[in-house]
Amino acid sequence: MNPDELRAAQAPLKEKYRRDPQSARFTFTSRGRLDSKRLSVKLETGLGKVEAGLHAMAGGDGTLACSGDMLLEALAACAGVTLQAVATSMGIAIHAGTVTVEGDADFRGTLGIDKATPVGCTAIRVHFDLDADATPEQLATLFKLTERYCVIYQTLQHSPAMSLTHSVSTMG
Repeated sequence: MNPDELRAAQAPLKEKYRRDPQSARFTFTSRGRLDSKRLSVKLETGLGKVEAGLHAMAGGDGTLACSGDMLLEALAACAGVTLQAVATSMGIAIHAGTVTVEGDADFRGTLGIDKATPVGCTAIRVHFDLDADATPEQLATLFKLTERYCVIYQTLQHSPAMSLTHSVSTMG
């Protein structure tokens, strides 16, 4: 996609969202079916089924997707797509590249061994390795705007309000 094609694709959306701010609102949804025999959750994604289970460090056998990995994969995907869209908009040619996301976790927290140990990642790093035609100033702007407009990065950076609700029914 070139800058003109990107602008053409986004221009009507931007105009619509300016005229009607409510039309820019969207609720992402994910639903999974619990499988208590395997201690897994079967997710229906737009591209097929994914079954997630315990990470090997938490007692899983390594055959199922891990939600921690999936979180970092979502960040890598979002950051990579955002960087490419920003680069396209700026007229920066990206010839090749990789994005690597790492997250540090201490499983003593999730396994309840040490209540002082946090559950989840305590540090996350995003690293790009690019082959691009850009000046250092352009690259600085590219990375700054990638950070600013990456939905997953910003969601993790500024924790959203969260809630956990439930309903219970008896079967049988």
